[in-house]
Amino acid sequence: MSYSPNPTRYDSMEYRRCGNSGLKLSAVSLGLWHNFGHIDPFENCRAILRRAFDSGITHIDLANNYGQPAGSAEENFGRILQKDFRDHRDELIISSKAGYGMWPGPYGDWGSKKYLVASLDQSLKRMNLDYVDIFYHHRPDPETPLEETMNALDLIVRQGKALYVGISSYQPEETKKASDILKRLGTPCIIHQPKYSMFERWIENGLTDVLGNEGIGCIPFSPLAQGLLTDKYLDGIPQSSRAARHLGNGAMEENQITEENISKVRQLNELAKQRGQSLAQMSLAWVIKDPRITSVLIGVSKPDQITDSIKCLENYQFSDEEIAKIDTILK
Repeated sequence: MSYSPNPTRYDSMEYRRCGNSGLKLSAVSLGLWHNFGHIDPFENCRAILRRAFDSGITHIDLANNYGQPAGSAEENFGRILQKDFRDHRDELIISSKAGYGMWPGPYGDWGSKKYLVASLDQSLKRMNLDYVDIFYHHRPDPETPLEETMNALDLIVRQGKALYVGISSYQPEETKKASDILKRLGTPCIIHQPKYSMFERWIENGLTDVLGNEGIGCIPFSPLAQGLLTDKYLDGIPQSSRAARHLGNGAMEENQITEENISKVRQLNELAKQRGQSLAQMSLAWVIKDPRITSVLIGVSKPDQITDSIKCLENYQFSDEEIAKIDTILK
């Protein structure tokens, strides 16, 4: 059956400007890190993407190594793009990244110009695209000069293979240096993708200030701590959960489900109920409450989780008392 998008999909979604750029992103974006590989049911992947687009989510986030095996998320997304969204490419913001190990030998990892250019070429082939909207360097490279990595991002834009560039997991000082180089080159960094959640708050120690001062957008990944900040693990570890499946590729493992963490999650769950939200909704709202956050990345295993997640936008205001209570729980 052919797919016809929801005609009112843009009416209820919020769109936020990405730093000082002209680009706006949906306040909730869909990441395909997990659940979109060749080990996952293809029709479920397709249903998730349809639900996302029908809900006004326009930004789809990928990387060269996403999915099992690595690269399969881009392949599956490319197939679905051609089947369902071919006529809607100009309504989508598609991003990819490179920075982790992708092929053997000295040219398949980190941040050299050789690796980044070759990796994006491979990603474009997997997705059957002429260009991506955003291309990221996925992590800092301690050995390659930062100038070379940023020059590679600039080159990729000038080649027409990406419209915008960003960085991921860079510390505050590295971010400022990268931003300065890209500004000089004429290809500004418009977005940073850090790991951020109630359980992972390192960006509050300087990074959000740098991003605000530099006019760079911020799109946190793992805002639900890979499901820990939901009600999924309150009564044990479900067999179908990410933690129980031992997926690798950065997925959460069972040893992260500690009694100390679950105790905090139970207290946060009670606060969420008082706010009239699920724990997942409150956790996403807590991230998106900062105006320096452009969008929040969610990963889902079924379409209904998208519908539930975007309800976070109905209330992302927190009282001083609620903020203090959350901080006390998380200590």
